[in-house]
Amino acid sequence: MTRLRHTLEALALGAGIAVSRALGPVAASNLGGRLLRLAGPWLPASRVADENLRAVFPRLSRAERSRIIRGVWENLGRTAAELPHLEALRRSDEGPGWELQGGETLRALRDAGGPAIFFSAHIGNWELIGPAIAALGIPMAGFYRAASNPQADKRIQEMRRAGRADVVPMFPKGAAGARAALAHLQGGGYLGMMMDQKMNDGIPTPFFGRDAMTAPALAHLALRFSCAVVPVHVVRLGPARFRVVCEAPLAPPIAGDRAVAVREMILDVNRTLENWIRAAPESWLWLHRRWPRDDETPKLRFAAGADSMIDVEGAGRR
Repeated sequence: MTRLRHTLEALALGAGIAVSRALGPVAASNLGGRLLRLAGPWLPASRVADENLRAVFPRLSRAERSRIIRGVWENLGRTAAELPHLEALRRSDEGPGWELQGGETLRALRDAGGPAIFFSAHIGNWELIGPAIAALGIPMAGFYRAASNPQADKRIQEMRRAGRADVVPMFPKGAAGARAALAHLQGGGYLGMMMDQKMNDGIPTPFFGRDAMTAPALAHLALRFSCAVVPVHVVRLGPARFRVVCEAPLAPPIAGDRAVAVREMILDVNRTLENWIRAAPESWLWLHRRWPRDDETPKLRFAAGADSMIDVEGAGRR
């Protein structure tokens, strides 16, 4: 029964991909955005988004929260519909594609060589980050969570790979993938990490004034390799049109104590994400439970991004 369901889901995904490609990037983005803007507010995840917005922005009216939630669904629909066109979205001055802000930072990183760590969030069209960074001569590896449907996951990964001119490893969820990421940095590689999702095994760190379980492995890795930590995100300018923004690397922590230094760096990461989200709240995925419930008891361990666990000190000895 599961196999039949997976096959039907994969067929539906394939049909959606075919429709998107037939429409072209702009029309597909408009259609995907319109469909989810209409349907999304009726889905249970919208209640989660509303709870998050009320907690973070208590002064927002109900109408303002509803506007943001509709925008969140629209951005998600556009992002999904643009995925089949990832290969065609190139750097350009106008039309479908992207422009760059902060190119001098990327050029300096490319010329200096790795290791270096990029971090971002599910904001704008986050799928564009890897292809854009690769197009500028920086082969950035990353983590991924495989879809529960292996047939659909294969199609999704094919579209992601098609958008990149380089061949870089993508590390799966779990300890093996985390150890491979550690080795990748050890060999002078570049690594991308999404830092905005809930990590039950992370550390409680303020995010919009409330403790959120946050993966600290970025800080552990940066301290271990003394490498740059670079914020990068995508601003949506229109249907299939974006600005890739690369900011200056975070300042190294000044604390001598390692635990304090880790916390300083993760605080800087969360403050950076806050700035991006405040600038365009409708572009961020408010749909997941970023903050723990009162009845949750978190387990504290090292973490390697939104999906992968790693003991940074021990992994290199295995």
